[in-house]
Amino acid sequence: MQATSKEGSVLASRSLWALALCALIVVAGCKQAPQAKPAASAAFVSAAPVVVKDVRISDEFNGRVWATDYVDIRPRVTGYIDRIAFHEGQMVHRGDLLFVIDPRPYKDAADSAEAELEREHAAADFAKIQEDRAERLKKSDAISQEEEQNRGSDLLQSGARVKAAEAALASAQLNLSYTEVRSPIDGRTSRTLLTLGNLAQADQTVLTSVASVDPVYVYFDCDEQSYLRFEQSARHGTAVGSDNPVRVALADEQGFPHVGHIDFIDNSLNPSTGTIRARVVLPNPNHTLTPGLFARVQLQSAAVQQATLIDDKAVLTDQDHKYVYVVGPNNTAQRKDVVLGGTVDGLRIVKSGLSSQDKVIVGGLQLIYFPGAPISPTMTSMDASLPDSTTLASAETK
Repeated sequence: MQATSKEGSVLASRSLWALALCALIVVAGCKQAPQAKPAASAAFVSAAPVVVKDVRISDEFNGRVWATDYVDIRPRVTGYIDRIAFHEGQMVHRGDLLFVIDPRPYKDAADSAEAELEREHAAADFAKIQEDRAERLKKSDAISQEEEQNRGSDLLQSGARVKAAEAALASAQLNLSYTEVRSPIDGRTSRTLLTLGNLAQADQTVLTSVASVDPVYVYFDCDEQSYLRFEQSARHGTAVGSDNPVRVALADEQGFPHVGHIDFIDNSLNPSTGTIRARVVLPNPNHTLTPGLFARVQLQSAAVQQATLIDDKAVLTDQDHKYVYVVGPNNTAQRKDVVLGGTVDGLRIVKSGLSSQDKVIVGGLQLIYFPGAPISPTMTSMDASLPDSTTLASAETK
């Protein structure tokens, strides 16, 4: 009887657990089903139609600014630096004093040469008197012809010694003048490479350097295809070699604010690089174009073609791909990969990827998280305005 009672108790306990589990299932089933996630709200963006314009295509090249004149300042006489007459980085003019080498040894040499010249002048005057006397005595046969000739020879030798003394004095005075080291060009000085009291060797020691600043050169390498194209334009008077300007910009400048012209093209193509060296000369009145700076050079072509233009701020990057978002069907953000060219009047040329009917999203791009996202576009125009006439465009930088 006792065993039967225990079995009944176990069965009752199991039944209670089963009933509790069923109750939990029923309660869970009675709970309200979760609501569907609300649809994403439309992002407020601004969009602008692409600009289609006839542009004059040009190419861009990388270059470097160079001084038209650059001089290493070396002394022409040996001596110790006695004075430095300029401030490092100072603008100087041709003939301005830069250094003074101790002039005392050269002053003494010049004084000695001057005294020697005076002595030779006195000797020449005496030889002249002797030669005149010999002529008079010869007329009265008081001296022989040989003695007369000797007096004449003495006079000629005295004249030669005078000329030698004059040359020695001129050389000594020239060396004395070389103790004042002056700038041979207009330009900006570099730092001082030799300080006071140090020995400067003639024609060897570099004391400083001076680089001209206005005008300046920009050297760049042009590829073969571009060179041939621009040479063809030049034959028609529309590009290189004509009066058309060449535009230049520094690395941090928008557009091409500096205008110059090509004054030199090398006489041969470099076979290892397939490029030819050319040079632009630019006015630099504000001294903003410092030698050594990187520069972009824009050369104009004669070719005119229709181009699609957009604002640079609409362009996004995905690894090595450039793309934009356009207003797609049902006001969705549609991604389009693009191939870009150069710039014209502040807008970027799109070589491929867009049609003339596309409306490119230029504002609110940070609110678009994925292609196909709903958007609420407000129409605007591209920021940069284009003139009515045919404009100059730039191709990709070489």
